[in-house]
Amino acid sequence: MHSFLKHLCIRYLVERRSTMALPALLTRLLPLHRLFVLGIGFFTLCFLMTSLGGQFSARRLGDSPFTIRTEVMGGPESRGVLRKMSDLLELMVKRMDALARLENVSELHRAGGDLHFPADRMPPGAGLMERIQAIAQNVSDIAVKVDQILRHSLLLHSKVSEGRRDQCEAPSDPKFPDCSGKVEWMRARWTSDPCYAFFGVDGTECSFLIYLSEVEWFCPPLPWRNQTAAQRAPKPLPKVQAVFRSNLSHLLDLMGSGKESLIFMKKRTKRLTAQWALAAQRLAQKLGATRRDQKQILVHIGFLTDESGDVFSPRVLKGGPLGEMVQWADILAALYVLGHGLRVTVSLKELQSNLGVPPGRGSCPLTMPLPFDLIYTDYHGLQQMKQHMGLSFKKYRCRIRVIDTFGTEPAYNHEEYATLHGYRTNWGYWNLNPKQFMTMFPHTPDNSFMGFVSEELNETEKQLIKGGKASNMAVVYGKEASIWKGKEKFLGILNKYMEIHGTVYYESQRPPEVPAFVKNHGLLPQPEFQQLLRKAKLFIGFGFPYEGPAPLEAIANGCIFLQSRFSPPHSSLNHEFFRGKPTSREVFSQHPYAENFIGKPHVWTVDYNNSEEFEAAIKAIMRTQVDPYLPYEYTCEGMLERIHAYIQHQDFCIAPGPELPGAHTPQSPFVLAPNATHLEWARNASLAPAAWPPAHSLRAWLAAPGRACTDTCLDHGLICEPSFFPFLNSQDAFLKLQVPCDSTESEMNHLYPAFAQPGQECYLQKEPLLFSCAGSNSKYRRLCPCRDFRKGQVALCQGCL
Repeated sequence: MHSFLKHLCIRYLVERRSTMALPALLTRLLPLHRLFVLGIGFFTLCFLMTSLGGQFSARRLGDSPFTIRTEVMGGPESRGVLRKMSDLLELMVKRMDALARLENVSELHRAGGDLHFPADRMPPGAGLMERIQAIAQNVSDIAVKVDQILRHSLLLHSKVSEGRRDQCEAPSDPKFPDCSGKVEWMRARWTSDPCYAFFGVDGTECSFLIYLSEVEWFCPPLPWRNQTAAQRAPKPLPKVQAVFRSNLSHLLDLMGSGKESLIFMKKRTKRLTAQWALAAQRLAQKLGATRRDQKQILVHIGFLTDESGDVFSPRVLKGGPLGEMVQWADILAALYVLGHGLRVTVSLKELQSNLGVPPGRGSCPLTMPLPFDLIYTDYHGLQQMKQHMGLSFKKYRCRIRVIDTFGTEPAYNHEEYATLHGYRTNWGYWNLNPKQFMTMFPHTPDNSFMGFVSEELNETEKQLIKGGKASNMAVVYGKEASIWKGKEKFLGILNKYMEIHGTVYYESQRPPEVPAFVKNHGLLPQPEFQQLLRKAKLFIGFGFPYEGPAPLEAIANGCIFLQSRFSPPHSSLNHEFFRGKPTSREVFSQHPYAENFIGKPHVWTVDYNNSEEFEAAIKAIMRTQVDPYLPYEYTCEGMLERIHAYIQHQDFCIAPGPELPGAHTPQSPFVLAPNATHLEWARNASLAPAAWPPAHSLRAWLAAPGRACTDTCLDHGLICEPSFFPFLNSQDAFLKLQVPCDSTESEMNHLYPAFAQPGQECYLQKEPLLFSCAGSNSKYRRLCPCRDFRKGQVALCQGCL
């Protein structure tokens, strides 16, 4: 049947070609516009018929872009398509016939009635019209014949399927307990997604088992398929050593164009090229001969895809938030400068192409092994990958790194636990290793700190800035007019001492929220904004936005940052902005990193509702002199160092560490510190070979009741390190700390391991994904793993490089 349809189209094309060999006669017989209508009409018919013919081949299902419907083969839909084709062609012929009559009349008028056709000649185009009319008359007959063939094919298919079931029955293998259930599902639902037919499923038992054993992995391989089984996975390419790059022109090409957000990111990358190059030289000297394997990395910026709404791009030029784009631009630059292979996607179509997603609705695995060692994306991209990678998502999710501004705590990440205990949100429950989430600031040690960079000044620039500072000039942090609403009181106090400048976006009229005494520059390009900061004495925040890059840029340009203290602290429990975010973190100020890791004299945090405290702070700031300051971890070199360490040492695809719960070793690796306050790793104890950070940096403390491990470690000048929890998850750790355990139990709880009073009960963690630095309860004294950190680089311990 399919070959007949093709033959019909080819025959027409041959005749059409021979007709085109006579251009003069063609012009006379068939004017161009009619020829165009006829050609397009018949080509459409051929494509429709060829497409329908494709439905007879299950192997090619979904390949043709002209397929009307790909879910059901050989059913009433196919016969309905033929009937529609018949009606469509009949209508087409009627319209072309009307055109022919209309043109005949026109030609007669133009000839003034003197034109006469010889008796042996037909009217223009009559022969071709007759052929098309004949085809139209036969389509109904073809539909009847095809209907008979389809009925016969379905009957035969049913008999063949029954016969094959004897040879291809679902095996009862205890190693594949889900096989029979998956076969039953395939029988009922294999037509629900064209991807199954793409992989050769045709409705037979054998095709189900072949698919479930060779494409997916729910069934054992069929014995008679040993020699014809799926091809072996290609051998991995030889490892190539990564080489630092200093020329970023190719990266700018990789980033693409067409969106305001991408234009902003490319301008930023281009402006920082010299600083990235210098940082690469410094880090190369620091690492010496350390071998760095080049990784193949996919960067998929999900929030910029049209499918996610891309709310950021339209607001780039209207004062919208730029923090995410600043961070993504710096991530791309750092990965590229480190010498890794990079692919960048900002559309779902590009993502599917790079991953090898089969045609269909995303139910099937990828068509090839994942060609990337790492994937950097965001929550939007994570959702898109899950929808389109099928089972491959579970297989490869250990390679994914999620850029997550505010962090994801373990209690929200574990799907079952979050659902049972009220931690489920729209953004959590992914069951990833919490370290796969990468934050903008180091506020959540359960996650990895990714960060961004601020422009670094050389000594000459620092001296120029100090000499050009205005002693009474303030710049307000807030580009959107809504941020200024209700701030008149403390703006009035500030206006008594300083000249206030704003950078609020507006189109034609000055925003009414901005007081008249404020000099508003409108939205400034980044270089001009930097120049404004270099002149100002004070950079003042209004409480929003939270944790953006601008305060660090201001401090790096010699400003003092003044911000409000929140009482009570803001969190998902009491503030709309944080509601639904996968964290219970309490935010005590607009910029906690600036408050806790930088502090005075560069950062002042006061209660804006207390007029006297606010005014006193303004007076003190005017008397204070500061130098430009930028923490090392926010320099280009600091970010390169950090990402290099992650890529070299973080591997979430390896088998889990110590057995849970309560790993027992012949000799405990811990000793009680001389002052009997905490545990340390014994000097003569062997180190865990896969541990990173290195286990010798571990210090374990028993927290006070109601204190989180994050705060407990900070109290001792250390950082909580969740990867060390498995080493402490044993009764021996409590005994070494001289904690009397009347009983020891293992449960799923993000606060464990912990000691409960009263009752003298010790609790161990049952689920590795729930080890958490965050979280507290007055009932428990948590057992907390802490570590040291490099000066200016809290993400890395002193021996982590």
